[in-house]
Amino acid sequence: MSQFSSMFNGLARSFSIRRGKNPGNGDGREAAEVMAKDAKKNDLILRSSGFVNIDGSNNFASVFSKRGRKGVNQDCTIVWEEFGCQADMLFCGIFDGHGPWGHFVAKKVRESMPSSLLCNWQETLAQASLDPDFDLESDKKHHRFHIWKHSYLQTCAIVDRELEHCRKIDSLYSGTTALTIVRQGDLIYVANIGDSRAVLATTSDDGNLVPIQLTVDFKPNLPQEAERITQCKGRVFCLHDEPGVHRVWLPDEESPGLAMSRAFGDYCIKDYGLISVPEVTQRHITSRDQFVVLATDGVCDKKCDRILLLQFESGDIRSVLKLS
Repeated sequence: MSQFSSMFNGLARSFSIRRGKNPGNGDGREAAEVMAKDAKKNDLILRSSGFVNIDGSNNFASVFSKRGRKGVNQDCTIVWEEFGCQADMLFCGIFDGHGPWGHFVAKKVRESMPSSLLCNWQETLAQASLDPDFDLESDKKHHRFHIWKHSYLQTCAIVDRELEHCRKIDSLYSGTTALTIVRQGDLIYVANIGDSRAVLATTSDDGNLVPIQLTVDFKPNLPQEAERITQCKGRVFCLHDEPGVHRVWLPDEESPGLAMSRAFGDYCIKDYGLISVPEVTQRHITSRDQFVVLATDGVCDKKCDRILLLQFESGDIRSVLKLS
């Protein structure tokens, strides 16, 4: 329990130092937002094209964006080094907006998700510590994963609910995907809502780079996604001029025509099968692993939207060209 106690106590101290009090349910979110402001002030947060490479860190993160053919680029990203004042933690996220208010929705989710996740992670750790049968050291990877998964599920539900009640943004027919990674030591936790993609570049036995897709593209025609949508009375089909592009439609209207089955926002179709529940996975990083690329669907479809690179200590930045 020693590492767990040290990790939790360190986070608790960082919250109380910034608030001058012990963190509670209401204070936790506010304290996390203060920490985000401090991190931005200290150049630990990157929100636009550029790179983050903090002295003493094993991480290198870079963001690149190019406007596609559809007009305004509705994608946005965030990289937060020393996430939650933890030296061994990093948060990366990429958000792909759609609809008339999509760029506002994407930025809203980008702003609220990290601090909400940090708050829920701290509360989940605190609750776990009260369980007499909980022992982080007995199966560290297993317990850490379930703590992060629970935190992500709580966070995404809260963020989607807050977005629905945000009067400044009309998200009835607009939304965003969200693909995020938390790196904690030699583990990465991936949470995916939508059709952006995370790809790991690892080294094969012969020394060549091999891409490994870490996420599922949540398209409406995936069997489990299509089944959920049709059970909720939503429809999935392709337009005549878009063969192969499956979209989600309302029961009696050719609207909104979403090309993904999971997203924040889009409340016009939330009762008809669209969900904002993330798929959460974990992976142990080894010396073979070089970097992870987070890319919106425009990059994967060669339309050029936005790409985020998280490079590990042993990685060669030039090798990203081989992957993308």
